[in-house]
Amino acid sequence: MLRVVIDTNILISGLLSKKGAPAKIMDFWRERKFIVITSESAIREAERVMVELAASGKYFISNEDIQSLSNLLREDALLVSGQTDVQGTVPQDPDDEKFIAIALEGEATVIMSGDHHLLDLGSYGNISFQTARQFLDSINSEPSA
Repeated sequence: MLRVVIDTNILISGLLSKKGAPAKIMDFWRERKFIVITSESAIREAERVMVELAASGKYFISNEDIQSLSNLLREDALLVSGQTDVQGTVPQDPDDEKFIAIALEGEATVIMSGDHHLLDLGSYGNISFQTARQFLDSINSEPSA
């Protein structure tokens, strides 16, 4: 089965809007169309960003929303340590390197992101970087098993 890393912006977009590519990706994940790979540090980043967005008042994100996404990640994703050394792979934003480490450890072939620092890389080894829309297009074009 396809193994995928979903970065923070896609996860939170899928939470905030029930329409659009990120929301559809979350639906497909719940339908077990692919396996999500993550790490505890990526989950903590998602929690931190959601708390910051809620505090800003720009978005309504309840404590239950934060807990729900955290639980989904901890219970339905494959957790890896994310400690593989990939230092220097994303010099413009070293914090994004954690997603590459997660993908390598979890043997993912796709990192889904909206972050141009990752998307501009195109690929890393056998890992491709795709937007949510690109990923959906590739999933929808695959023949059903």
